Amino acid sequence: MDNSHRDYVFTSESVTEGHPDKMCDQISDAILDAIIKKEIDLQAEGYIAPNGRPADPTLIRCACETLVTTGTVFVAGEIRTQAYVDVPTIVRDVVCQIGYDRAKYGFDGRTCGVLNTIHEQSADIALGVDSSLEAKNGTASDAYDYVGAGDQGMVFGFACDETAPLMPLPLHLAHRLSERLSAVRKDHTLDFLRPDGKTQVTIGYEDGRPVRVDRVLVSTQHAEDISPEALREALIETVVEPVLKNEGIPLAPEGQILINPTGRFVIGGPMGDSGLTGRKIIVDSYGGAGRHGGGAFSGKDCTKVDRSGAYAARWVAKNVVAAGLASRCEVQIAYAIGMARPVSVMVDTFGTGTVDESLITKAITEVFDLRPAAIIDALDLWRPIYQKTAAYGHFGRELPEFLWERTDRADALRQACGLA
Repeated sequence: MDNSHRDYVFTSESVTEGHPDKMCDQISDAILDAIIKKEIDLQAEGYIAPNGRPADPTLIRCACETLVTTGTVFVAGEIRTQAYVDVPTIVRDVVCQIGYDRAKYGFDGRTCGVLNTIHEQSADIALGVDSSLEAKNGTASDAYDYVGAGDQGMVFGFACDETAPLMPLPLHLAHRLSERLSAVRKDHTLDFLRPDGKTQVTIGYEDGRPVRVDRVLVSTQHAEDISPEALREALIETVVEPVLKNEGIPLAPEGQILINPTGRFVIGGPMGDSGLTGRKIIVDSYGGAGRHGGGAFSGKDCTKVDRSGAYAARWVAKNVVAAGLASRCEVQIAYAIGMARPVSVMVDTFGTGTVDESLITKAITEVFDLRPAAIIDALDLWRPIYQKTAAYGHFGRELPEFLWERTDRADALRQACGLA
């Protein structure tokens, strides 16, 4: 839908690292990170397994799922690796790092039950990833053609010029509020806060541009002895106002700030609601402003295009906007399981393009190699970087590890489109 010249409001949400679903994402990605790190260490040591295969992180296959509920963490999935990692210890460390380290918070990482049911990856899936269709039919042209996509599906990348990191403003603000909520809990500025929390921001747009904050919602788990009035005052002063001031966008004169609308949020985390890996895909991506292919990111190694393809699509879209080719850009890439080359690439600039979309699409295919193995190399994805992605968004945080946030191909795109 072309929103470039409309007046409307748009809302996005975020959750803190102590939300049950986000706990699961972080546990799944911490297990993936531990396996990658251990395999890298084994490779450096020259380890050879009894089956004769040397340690090699690029041969890892991981699809790790986590479920949390009252007092218990369940870990499941399919993993192939030479490495051994202590899954229960990883789980407990992550839970305690988040802040669930005592029973009065409703969950204690030191005493909770941990059930590990991980098993080996299906050989049928491995067939297509380890040796692509192009390799099998003799059409492979270089090394990148030999690794097939880990599954079929489509992924989307999105970028817009509403914020410095080229993310939609409603989600950007919601993430910053969630981060701030956790920060003031962990540094004991507000020591009555507990790990579970959610934020939501509604932005008013005029002529397609964000101009005001219409509504801010913060729901946070808290100690039983804090009054609703004191909680509201503290959160507005310590969380909401600093974030809005830092981002330079005002609350509308008639705007609302809602704090714990139910009036009480003492029971939270896995005691209040179960959690599951991959259940916050819109929070993880673009807050609903851009489309989503449906595949979750966390717990999956980078041969899974749900993850690597989505990172590449964001990289492409961000470079299109950074190049000035559009102020709003969405990229879709589609893959077939076991095939290296995408089956389609689509670009939508929502009427904001400065050149024709067909020209942008052609430039993208010239500048970016979107085969899984090429993406993995370009973004250096065989690194233990994934737990950091699992809270506060996979996109829009310009951390050194998040190479998909670079705008290093913007000049090349401009040149490919015939611009100076």
